[in-house]
Amino acid sequence: MTIPFTARGAHITVVAPARLHLGFMDLNGDLGRSFGSLGLTISTLRTVVEAEAAEVMSAEGEDSVRALRIAERLSGLQGMPNNARIVVRQAIPAHAGFGSGTQLALAVGSALARVNGLDLPPRTIARLAGRGARSGIGIGAFETGGFVVDGGRGADDLPPHIVSRLSFPDSWRILLVFDSLDQGIHGSNEAAAFDALPKFPVESAAYLCRLVMMQLLPSLADANIVDFGRAVTALQRTVGDHFAPAQGGRYASPAVGEALAWLESEGAAGVGQSSWGPTGFAILGSEDEAERLLRRAQGIWPDSGSLSFMVCRGLNSGASILETPAEAAPEHRNLFADAI
Repeated sequence: MTIPFTARGAHITVVAPARLHLGFMDLNGDLGRSFGSLGLTISTLRTVVEAEAAEVMSAEGEDSVRALRIAERLSGLQGMPNNARIVVRQAIPAHAGFGSGTQLALAVGSALARVNGLDLPPRTIARLAGRGARSGIGIGAFETGGFVVDGGRGADDLPPHIVSRLSFPDSWRILLVFDSLDQGIHGSNEAAAFDALPKFPVESAAYLCRLVMMQLLPSLADANIVDFGRAVTALQRTVGDHFAPAQGGRYASPAVGEALAWLESEGAAGVGQSSWGPTGFAILGSEDEAERLLRRAQGIWPDSGSLSFMVCRGLNSGASILETPAEAAPEHRNLFADAI
């Protein structure tokens, strides 16, 4: 489908937010659907991609090799007639639990589609790019932001649909815990890890689905941080212990695990690890509480160590896309990305 852009071939800027993967509900799969992911779109960390028509396909900037590979795959599969010059101005940290690969694919695909005057929804781009194999929350973060839940992967081999989307309270904060000396499992190692894990007990899957439906989501809708945090922590412990044989423990990074235990002892409403980590997170009720614990954590784990910390908030909006005339000055184009 061609959409009537007023400036076909314009300069396109896509800003895609990072997300936290808070765990799976059903790793058993005996009902015909597997996984079922929970995710939170977050501020601060983002991927920014620019694109415009060119004689050849090229990419430059952060993560440019992966961006070019995505662009070439999408162009070949979709039969897009025009090549493009792609610039990755900013990239979400890779293999740290933020969904960098999916957000880069969706940003590149959306920019490339706009350059060619095509209407490709994020779910279609994800399928063409080979994303969404187990989780649909990266697509949900790109489309709408907020706190999203997908319904799991079915037999049709398509990315999971988002079945719930709630806003995250503006006053709550997330304290991220990074480990610069570690990376989460990814690529072929991730597939091998899933294959090697024992079958997830059906009783545990039933417990997690009930926990999500009857405590986690209602408490989020009520802005009840105590019950929400308790539910997130309980889910994280169940899933983390199941993945322990693959990642060496409940948390991929022992140092992150130590910091999360301290944050929990200091009153964090909920703690956990995003995806395969190593990044951990703590859920806090206010900016003041987050900044206080940030300062204390930085004193306990100084910059000379492998751990670092960042405060962010839940982001209740998805990706942003701007078209500007190709002849516009670069500084005018960049105002959009810098303002978000």
